Amino acid sequence: MIVHQHRDNAISMGIVGENLRSIRKSKSLSQTKVAELSGVSQQLISQLETGQTERTTELPALAQALGVGVHELDPSYTPDAEGVPTLSVPYLAWVSAGAMIRDDIADEALGLIRVADLPASGDWIALKVSGDSMNRISPPDSIIFVDRSDRNLVPNGCYVISDVEGNATYKRYRSSPVRFEPVSSNPRHEPIFPDNDPIVVGRVRRSILNM
Repeated sequence: MIVHQHRDNAISMGIVGENLRSIRKSKSLSQTKVAELSGVSQQLISQLETGQTERTTELPALAQALGVGVHELDPSYTPDAEGVPTLSVPYLAWVSAGAMIRDDIADEALGLIRVADLPASGDWIALKVSGDSMNRISPPDSIIFVDRSDRNLVPNGCYVISDVEGNATYKRYRSSPVRFEPVSSNPRHEPIFPDNDPIVVGRVRRSILNM
């Protein structure tokens, strides 16, 4: 069973917009001036302030232009000891980098992992990789960060997918023909050619391995 703990992006972006507008006005800066200082378009600044967009990749540039920390714009970011903004991501145990395995993703978070520079607009989970079918990207015991709000299949993107019975796996998507293929040094692994559209849990956006 896969837990769906979706963040309320509308609420999150409302807070970001309110903070951005409040800080900008407290420093007597116009949207045009902030755009000039940050390199972010005035149109996007306006959209952020009114909650019309979920884009947050520009927040570091806006924070620097305003002379504040990213977490002062988006409270979901927490600065670490060195002041780097981090995001707390639920850690949900294992996902197979091999065949689809029943109940492969635990249904309860085992804890939180703090990680820097993930867009706060994502619906993130962290999973540890079991198996070697993705070992050219994610060796066994790597931790992958999956954005469950990003389910649009893009050629060469990596995804966690599942079937209707809850079996899950981690693979790279290819479109011609449609398949989910291993990226492995082990030749025994074969692509998955789905008979029906798989359930896309989310797109893998980062993979790390502690040495």
